[in-house]
Amino acid sequence: MDYSRRSSAPSSQSLSTGYRARHWGSFSAAGLLVGVLFFAVSLTPSLIPRPYLIQAVISGFSLAAGYAIGVSLRWLWSFFELPEPTARRARTLKIAAGIVCIAAAAVFLWQTAGWQNTVRDVMGLEPIESAEPVKLGVLAAAIFIVLVLLARLFRATFRVLSRWLEYFLTRPIARALGGLAAIALFWSVANGVIFKFALHAADSSFQTLDALIDPDVAPPKDPVKTGSDASLLRWDDLGRQGRQFIASGPTGAEIGAFFGGEAPDPVRVPDPVRVYVGLNSAETAAERAKLALEELKRAGGFDRKSLIIVVPTGTGWVDPAALDPLEYLLHGDVASVAVQYSYLTSWLSLLVEPGYGADAADALFDEVYGYWTTLPKERRPKLYLHGLSLGAMNSQASVNLFNIISDPFQGALWSGPPFPSQTWLSVTADRNAGSPAWLPRYQDSSIIRFTSQQNALDIPGAHWGAMRIVYLQYASDPVTFFDPYSVYREPEWMKAPRGPDVSPAFRWFPVVTMLQLLADMALATTSPIGYGHVYAPEHYIDAWMAVTDPQGVTPEDVTRLKAHFKDRF
Repeated sequence: MDYSRRSSAPSSQSLSTGYRARHWGSFSAAGLLVGVLFFAVSLTPSLIPRPYLIQAVISGFSLAAGYAIGVSLRWLWSFFELPEPTARRARTLKIAAGIVCIAAAAVFLWQTAGWQNTVRDVMGLEPIESAEPVKLGVLAAAIFIVLVLLARLFRATFRVLSRWLEYFLTRPIARALGGLAAIALFWSVANGVIFKFALHAADSSFQTLDALIDPDVAPPKDPVKTGSDASLLRWDDLGRQGRQFIASGPTGAEIGAFFGGEAPDPVRVPDPVRVYVGLNSAETAAERAKLALEELKRAGGFDRKSLIIVVPTGTGWVDPAALDPLEYLLHGDVASVAVQYSYLTSWLSLLVEPGYGADAADALFDEVYGYWTTLPKERRPKLYLHGLSLGAMNSQASVNLFNIISDPFQGALWSGPPFPSQTWLSVTADRNAGSPAWLPRYQDSSIIRFTSQQNALDIPGAHWGAMRIVYLQYASDPVTFFDPYSVYREPEWMKAPRGPDVSPAFRWFPVVTMLQLLADMALATTSPIGYGHVYAPEHYIDAWMAVTDPQGVTPEDVTRLKAHFKDRF
């Protein structure tokens, strides 16, 4: 046996070592340097406090984005045939880059908790002692490696397709078509398989949750209420959010007791009217809107002094922090009507299908407003619009000012309007000079005003017109202030003066800030009440006072009402 020949063959261990060396050696030093810079700044604060798992996702994608930019810059360097280092110097530079990257990542990782605490501080939260830097770093690195492998798979696919096309076409055309084919293939897999499967799973989960019937929420016995035996709508078809909306809310007796105080004879107040049509109540948005109108007429909604057209959030939820205080302020003499259009959460609906629910909002407004205009002006209720989040965007879109200018409704309160809301975008862009983007002033403030945690609706010298529209928004709300253009420019609302609920340590960085704000949108409802996308009843009270101008409500009543609801939420 030829032992000398056998000993010269490479061992499996040496092959494995060589493969790993080639694999890791294939990483770009320029890509790693830029990638770690992006990784480091991704650890800085944004609008919402985030757990280490979410931070790891942001940091992993930021590292990958920076790496891609670094690789692109290195390619441009070679393309323009700029001076190249020797092979030995290149290896030295790569080792040095690796050491710098590891050191920089470690330094920034250990500062993450302090940065997150700057956000928690402005929101009144307890500080955290650790942001789990080791777990965060390992998970971010794993996400980065997966993304790089996917990029290399794309490159390999592009090369295979291009080489095959070169048999039939010239090389430039083959490479162009190969690139387009690879993009189409990967996009179809991501969009047609992964994305749609995840969306279908989410939709099914929310639909299942919506169908659940809370045993503590029984069908109403009052024949006036939606879902009762006398109602046009079945209780089971209202959905979980609809059943909760109908079953909750203050009674006339509770409202009367609040305003009556210690008086021996309680103030007599009617029960507020609430009408809700679930997604399963009819096949189309138009049919659900017609059902809502007929149920509203049956329940006596048009006999009340005020009527609120409510567009719910994506899941069909109507915020009790908004409607319950209003029913107190209007002494129960109010009706509200809402129609469900989705099961998905607002932020997911917003990213998947921004126009989701617009048809339902249009149909409901057309039905209710159309009937309202046929009633004698001296006897019909005052008409108001309300929506939170995706409901605010769809409620705004349901109104064509040219169609209602001859017979306008009385006002609207839109809270947490999402960033694509066209009316909100237009008004914010055309705000008066000197007013910040997070709290604009528009023209003479006779029609539209903005407010936040601090009541900003009493503007010296301004007088309300026939229609009153108020936007309630927090500077820390990423659903409102997400900016897709933050990928390359600083958003206006980040410039001084900033909102009081935004961390002073929040800085703009290209690409990274957009990724941070995307994650903030998913976490928007995890903030404490009064921050982010969780609106507080005391701020709704100030806004409703301005919109509806309720009679017989004193400043002392407002103070007591705020205290009453602050204890409940």
